Amino acid sequence: MTSQILPALAVTALVVSASATHAQTDYPLTIENCGLSVTFEQAPQNAVALGQNSAEIMLLLGLEDRMAATAFWPNSVLPEVAEANSGVELLTVEFPTLESVLSKQPDFVAAMLTTLLGPDSKVAKRSDFEELGIPTYLSPSACATTLDANDAYGSREELWSMDLLYKEIEDLSRIFDVADRGDALIDDFKAREAALRKQFSGNADLTFLFWFSSPSPADDAYLGGGNGPSGYIADILGGTNAITTEADWPAVSWEGIMAADPTVFVSAQVDRNRWDLDTAENKIEFLTSDPTVSQMEAVREGRIVTMSGAAMNPSIRTLYGAEQVAEQLKALDLP
Repeated sequence: MTSQILPALAVTALVVSASATHAQTDYPLTIENCGLSVTFEQAPQNAVALGQNSAEIMLLLGLEDRMAATAFWPNSVLPEVAEANSGVELLTVEFPTLESVLSKQPDFVAAMLTTLLGPDSKVAKRSDFEELGIPTYLSPSACATTLDANDAYGSREELWSMDLLYKEIEDLSRIFDVADRGDALIDDFKAREAALRKQFSGNADLTFLFWFSSPSPADDAYLGGGNGPSGYIADILGGTNAITTEADWPAVSWEGIMAADPTVFVSAQVDRNRWDLDTAENKIEFLTSDPTVSQMEAVREGRIVTMSGAAMNPSIRTLYGAEQVAEQLKALDLP
């Protein structure tokens, strides 16, 4: 946990003070979202959040009393909203079924990834909910990717930025009629983003490799791609992503990883408990014990840092992840 992260009391104060002067949303409200016009006759009262980012934005906006359920959590919830989240039903940390979502009788469904709400989703298509009169919202970060048959998560021609996230916060706060809370949250994130850029403006020679997970040491590793949130983290910390693919989630062999030769290894901590290499501890054990990989300069020199795996998804957690890495870079004397 970094010193930049808002404590629970600060989050509560932010929400309460914002709500005191909050500007009302005029309904019906029509939102343009990922090429669709979505109309809300009133503020949702029984929302389902598909994906950690959608859920945590709602929680930071103080909307837990209007959340019926959540699903798909790579990591544990932010500590400052853990108490609020404790009263919200968790369907599953993995992909939920459409039936389980509909069983909550939602009046709104928001999703962070096209794999959760998209044309080839493992859960549902937006039309499935539209036919039932349930409005939906897909993260602008997900819409900004180019999809193809071989890549469910897509690729980006341009570097992901927090601007896409700010659009998402703004839209959700308008949908729920808490616009001032959204403005306050965006202002906080912008200040934290600016502070990091100022602190790490001279790291041009640093390259980062972001390892999310692998089914086993023998398999290719799932990495954060060059233009995705991992590339953003490298950029805000003054460096670059050692992996330059446009794909958000490239699978790269260890020969390719060694050829990339990063200055810093970022090992993600993933809490879902799907694979042994989900944990940062097991990743570091492999990096430091494998006869070949352990000879990489970053490993030999101990330049391995850890970060929440959720930060590698386009989400509010991305900025938290950048702060997490920043604290460890200072300990390594790498600013």
